[in-house]
Amino acid sequence: MSKRIIVDPITRIEGHLRIEVEVDENNVIRDAWSSIPLWRGIETILKGRDPRDAGLITQRFCGVCTYSHYEASILACENAFKITPPPNARIVRNLIKSSQYLTDHIMHFYHLHGLDWVDIVSALSADPRKAVDLAKSYNANPYNCSETHYRAVQKRLLKFVNSGRLGPFANAYWGNASFKLPAEANLVIVSHYLDALNISKIGGQMQAIFGGKNPHPQSLVVGGVTCVMDIQDAYRVGEYLFRLQEVKNFIDTAYIPDVLIAATYYKDEGLAGIGASVKNYLSYGGFPLDDQWNATLLPKGVVKGADLANPQPLDEDKITEEVAHSWYVGDEKLHPYNGKTEPDYSGFDKQGHVKGDGKYSWCKAPRYDDLPYEVGPLARFIVGYAQGDKRIKPLVDNTLKAAGLPATVLFSTLGRTAARALETKMIADYTDTWVNELVTNLKSGDKRTWTRCDVPRTAQGRGLTEVPRGALGHWLKIENQVISNYQAVVPSTWNCSPRDLKKVRGPYEESLIGTHMADINQPLEILRTIHSFDPCMACAVHIIDFKGREIGQFKVL
Repeated sequence: MSKRIIVDPITRIEGHLRIEVEVDENNVIRDAWSSIPLWRGIETILKGRDPRDAGLITQRFCGVCTYSHYEASILACENAFKITPPPNARIVRNLIKSSQYLTDHIMHFYHLHGLDWVDIVSALSADPRKAVDLAKSYNANPYNCSETHYRAVQKRLLKFVNSGRLGPFANAYWGNASFKLPAEANLVIVSHYLDALNISKIGGQMQAIFGGKNPHPQSLVVGGVTCVMDIQDAYRVGEYLFRLQEVKNFIDTAYIPDVLIAATYYKDEGLAGIGASVKNYLSYGGFPLDDQWNATLLPKGVVKGADLANPQPLDEDKITEEVAHSWYVGDEKLHPYNGKTEPDYSGFDKQGHVKGDGKYSWCKAPRYDDLPYEVGPLARFIVGYAQGDKRIKPLVDNTLKAAGLPATVLFSTLGRTAARALETKMIADYTDTWVNELVTNLKSGDKRTWTRCDVPRTAQGRGLTEVPRGALGHWLKIENQVISNYQAVVPSTWNCSPRDLKKVRGPYEESLIGTHMADINQPLEILRTIHSFDPCMACAVHIIDFKGREIGQFKVL
């Protein structure tokens, strides 16, 4: 007999997410619904404003993805205005964005996703000497690795346990049968969990050097950047490089080895394709390597049906959004340029479940050529791997060879987690190139950072880029020199998508189908797969009453 399970809220994410699943008598998930039960506003209040102001406003979609929306909005304006920033502006934007990627990915693995793989309490029973040996089997010089340090970590954890105040480690599912790491592996990774708190701070400092502050950097403008004095100050550039080396060391000696440890003990789940999702992958391309975006560090394209032999070019005209199962008026599919944001809340049934085939989320349903597509680090690496990208393919092949795993393991929760780690290393290793490019430009006398621009009377533009969580697009229309329509389709909108007109599930929903739960009262397996997407629900829903009227009240218990 089937049962319904509701996990609400999903914790360790940005925003509010509700997952409802139906499990059979063997505790296998047979159906799933992902819902965003709360919404917040931005898009509608942009109407009537100067488009050059949109970047600073759209940052407020979220307190985490601030630079992401800042950049996408600026790119949309530049596309509408038909202007190209000077090379130094492109490079500096890449440097700011790199710091965001490095910080975001490291924080995600350790502080948001790591507790789905790591049994913290188990680390208390680990043998520190064996933990050292384990760490050294994955890296010759592991980060912060010694018996003394590991014993200190255990004492620190024991204080949490004895005090009864576990803080971030409270209310988890310690001892669950789905945890597979030995005690020593748990100790090594929880040690790096604590180290990563400082590394995240360093990454934030990197962004502030050229961005002005973190979060909500302020040095981008339509046409370029304003941090003129910073990029001409050798000390400031040196500060960025110094911090970059610290972060790179952590990636090489902690993050990558820890993900390989996880892959060793969870490889059966990867081979079984647990968490595979819709197996369609989309990437807009990110980190431009030239001023026209003809070449990008992160690839542009799509892969349909996990067919690695046939990557396809991206056709922007095929992007649409639907609201057949979303709490908005209508059920038509619209290109973002023509998108509408008109609320129509109908809630859940009396038992708190999804109402049959009705509407059940504030999230819209993006589609590409009428199909759901996954976006994010895995999507970028699938697209790049299929295209034979000179950086991505060798990195993936060498990692698979070292782990003794086939390429099919990529289509899983484990593959999604591994792709994020490999992407972090690739970006970190390439960032030196941008620093050198900036210095070379300045030495040659090219100090340009801005291209003059004026707001056209009528225009439309889009900003498409890749951000830590995936493909991000901002679309705007301008009439009488002000914004007449603004739509943002963010990574978590793609991934959290509810069903569409054809009742096809979105990526979150599809990724849970077939998952066996060891204990339905401890939905660890649901958290592990959903967290692997790095959800950001605050970014995915943007609506507000433009007159400022109260529409509803919500109490979070």
